[in-house]
Amino acid sequence: MKIYVILSFHEDGMDNVYVGTDEEKALSLKPEDFEPCDALFVEIWEDGEKIDDYRLETKVQ
Repeated sequence: MKIYVILSFHEDGMDNVYVGTDEEKALSLKPEDFEPCDALFVEIWEDGEKIDDYRLETKVQ
């Protein structure tokens, strides 16, 4: 089973804003859904190992 971890990056650091198995929900999140948020990154975990990570979206200013 894959677990999606969405990280919100902002001026003061980062926060986990979603952790779950729902791929559709995880990949539909936008920076505007969280304040403060400059960019969202996704980490994909499977069997206790990170198998992928990438920038999901950057806030348009």
